[in-house]
Amino acid sequence: MGRRWMWINWIAAVALLHTFSANAEEDLRAEVAAMKQQLQKMEALQKEVSALRQERIAARPIAESKADQAIDAKYGPGASAVSKKGKLTLGGLIQIWYYGIQNDNLGFFGDLTPDAPLGGDTNETKDNDSFRVRRTQLKFTLDLNDYVRGYVMLDASRDALSFPSLNSNLGTALRGRTNEGSSAVTRVRSGENGAGRFFQDGWIRFRKILPHHEVQIGQYKPFLGEEGIRSAAELDFAERSLIGQTYAKRDLGLTLLGTWWDDRLQYQAGVFNSAGNHHGSSGDYQNRSDDNDEKDIALRLQVRPVWKDRSWGSLELGASTQFGLHGEAGNPSPDGADTGSDPDNPVDGLNLRRTWASRHYAWLYYAPGGPVRGWWLRGEWGWMKDRNAPASVRGFPQSSGTLVQDAPNPFSTQGWYFATGYKVGDSIWAGDVPKAFKNFEFVYRYETFQNVTVGDLVRPETRTDVFATSIHTAGINYYISGHNAKVQANYNWVNDPDEGNNAEARGFREVRNDSFIVNFQVAW
Repeated sequence: MGRRWMWINWIAAVALLHTFSANAEEDLRAEVAAMKQQLQKMEALQKEVSALRQERIAARPIAESKADQAIDAKYGPGASAVSKKGKLTLGGLIQIWYYGIQNDNLGFFGDLTPDAPLGGDTNETKDNDSFRVRRTQLKFTLDLNDYVRGYVMLDASRDALSFPSLNSNLGTALRGRTNEGSSAVTRVRSGENGAGRFFQDGWIRFRKILPHHEVQIGQYKPFLGEEGIRSAAELDFAERSLIGQTYAKRDLGLTLLGTWWDDRLQYQAGVFNSAGNHHGSSGDYQNRSDDNDEKDIALRLQVRPVWKDRSWGSLELGASTQFGLHGEAGNPSPDGADTGSDPDNPVDGLNLRRTWASRHYAWLYYAPGGPVRGWWLRGEWGWMKDRNAPASVRGFPQSSGTLVQDAPNPFSTQGWYFATGYKVGDSIWAGDVPKAFKNFEFVYRYETFQNVTVGDLVRPETRTDVFATSIHTAGINYYISGHNAKVQANYNWVNDPDEGNNAEARGFREVRNDSFIVNFQVAW
């Protein structure tokens, strides 16, 4: 029995093994067949993709194929544009305004005299509500290598001249009345624009020549003050203060820049053409040759004793100065008695008397930390001294065309502002308020600046008297995406200067020129 059972077990095992082997072989054959079907499908799909690609190439112009290949190679947010050599970064800024100004047809220097070409002052060209494209900046930065950087900024909106100045529609320099036949009126009537200011910045910077130092040469804003050189995209208000606007102007020159301790200490020293004068009566500094052989020296120092500390916040202090000789080939007579001081008889083609000119600025910024974080304060002061261009300032009465300054003496003007704000998104309440409310910032500024310059009552041909305008500005900023997308709304309460008891003698009057500005901004 034992041997019989042994044979039976062997036979059963062999039969079972044969069955398993047959089943495994059948499964393997099925798996191979399935893989063959998948390969056939993949080959068909590959042929279809290849056909579609060929069809796309045939439909696309050959001239675009290389550009498309370059874009396909690197494309997307944060990627650099392709350039022949180096890294090219593109940027830009668009600011679109709507503003409204109180309507007052009479200007600062009194009533109009009907049918008189020099009769009084008009405000009709400066009080119209309007849309405006304030800035359209295109920025190109090329990092050629670790040592050389180039920068170009263009702004097509800068040739517009018929828009009124804000925050005060009297502007940063009021030197006489605007009569019905003046160029300001003509510009508004005809839509005339000015000389090209399309080209704004163009400079080359050499880096790593010395540790912590760089050298910049070209056209740009001299490193003076704080608000004037701050990016227009990062302003706390729709427009800079009056004192900020006076030095937010470009010039041609060279600057040595030093930076230490993670930007906690910064200083700049430069030389600039500084053509014209600081009072602006000889035009802008930019896009022009120098009008004398001398160069201005510009120095700036900025320190941050505390910066981005959660408890103590951020503190910045700074001061800057610029000085040099302006003018040449003008009459040296201090009282203007000689005929060479006559603007109709210039010396050697120019009538720019040599003048020691200077301007100085100081500023402070503090954003405390701790329980009051989100709150910030700024303040800035500026002072400048120079000589106006001949015949740019009128004396009194304003209706006379003969009382102009043929030989103006140097004089100084100054101004300052204080600003404060509270940004909800940076405050301790940021986590407790609705998400939309976190984007709000509430701001206020008080400013004063001696923007009105007129001839002296006794010696109007040589002496200049100055008077200050003061402005209160309240505003709300709404940050959609930081400074890259925001809306700003400002209301300006403008107080024009009056000289009290002498207002009647000078013809001053308070113009109703409060204004409201809404700025829509996109930056990239």
